[in-house]
Amino acid sequence: MPPATSQRRRRVVITGLGVICPLGDSPEKLWENLRKGHSGIARLRHFPELESLLRYGGEASQFTGHIDEFGQLDKSRKKAIRKSLKVMCRETMMAVAAAQHAVSHAGYESADSTTLALGPQAPERAGVVFGSDYMLSMPQDFRDGMLRCGVGQNDFHFANWGSDGLREMNPLWMLKYLPNMPGSHIAIFNDLRGPNNSLTLREIAGIMAIREATLTIQRNSADCMVAGATGTRIHPFKTIHAILSEQLADPALPPERAARPFDQHRTGMVLGEGAAALVLEELESARSRGATIYAEILGTGSNTVTSSNLRSRRQSALTSAMRSALSASKQNLANCHSQQDCESLELQAEKIGHLNAHGLGTPKCDREEARAIHELFGKQTSAIPVVAAKSYFGNLGAASGIVELIASLLALREGKLFRTLNYETPDPDCPLPVTTDNHTPAGQSFLKLSVTPQGQAAALYIGLVKPEER
Repeated sequence: MPPATSQRRRRVVITGLGVICPLGDSPEKLWENLRKGHSGIARLRHFPELESLLRYGGEASQFTGHIDEFGQLDKSRKKAIRKSLKVMCRETMMAVAAAQHAVSHAGYESADSTTLALGPQAPERAGVVFGSDYMLSMPQDFRDGMLRCGVGQNDFHFANWGSDGLREMNPLWMLKYLPNMPGSHIAIFNDLRGPNNSLTLREIAGIMAIREATLTIQRNSADCMVAGATGTRIHPFKTIHAILSEQLADPALPPERAARPFDQHRTGMVLGEGAAALVLEELESARSRGATIYAEILGTGSNTVTSSNLRSRRQSALTSAMRSALSASKQNLANCHSQQDCESLELQAEKIGHLNAHGLGTPKCDREEARAIHELFGKQTSAIPVVAAKSYFGNLGAASGIVELIASLLALREGKLFRTLNYETPDPDCPLPVTTDNHTPAGQSFLKLSVTPQGQAAALYIGLVKPEER
């Protein structure tokens, strides 16, 4: 038992979930489709196919940006969001919708609510950390200006852009594509006056947002944080970038069979879009208001590893991030205030219930991830079930990590994992116990991994809270 002089550890729990993704716009729809094995990958509907290069993707087709898709809102907040839609790109709209769903899911939204209130001083004790991909304009934003400068008339007069072309641009154009706008909008709509941060870290942005929000609460800078991420790889410019720089799945494959993480016959990743958010709270604050507690953030970790010539070393980065997350959990255990707290954490740290992999679906990335897992766990790897949710919707960019994390949170509560789609032929280079049915126990905890092509990795260790502690 720790010395009496030790400072009580502030425990961070998850009390609200919000999601906009190819499998639906609620945790319930997401779980239903996971359990039924329904793929969210289909022929593109809202984005033009690129001849033989891109035919399908994971589109959040049910989300149109209509105000009714932003969840349960009081009149004043509904009016504010509707008014601001004109300065939101699709990614920001999805971010705000996911965040408002999470706020409502956490039990804060009501007909007469005007703030995500925790008490008299609540606004200063609640904040936002939101991740995103780099945000790019749509081609049509420049169309009128380009036409004014001669496009379509066999010439383009660059010298006229400043005087003539810019006049045709929407004066609020820049506000639609700043990566800090999701966090800004969410804070304004919910009167969150505490810490606010925006992260642009590609696929790890969501997990890093949760990590930063967790550390913010642990150091007593806030009692409640909205943490999330929004992203898309289905975009005229981003898609071309992906085609030129990354390995995409064979466009000739049936869409629902294209995403094949860790399978020997995988051909590449599938592009997708989405957003997700969590409400994180200090445990005692959550208890005091009678919140539903879904799980606890037991440990977080991150690292970036490259070679001397800046080539990514994802295996080393992932191994280090996982080790850091588990080490942080042990440190939290050492800083427990009571014997009851220690016993609770010991139970979680003793055995990882399952591992939610990055599972990109490219031969190289999956191989490096599998090696990282083996490097850390050795022979124990075979005892940790592995799920890969990207098999259902592809790479959602910055949003992938949190959407996948929510899938594992739902599995913990249900007690059973979902199967990894299209995992049929094990790859000798990826010897992992990948789930192939809906009956594998989810356990009491899980480790979530995310990594970028640049060698940035992040990991979260999450576990259930004992019923008597909720």
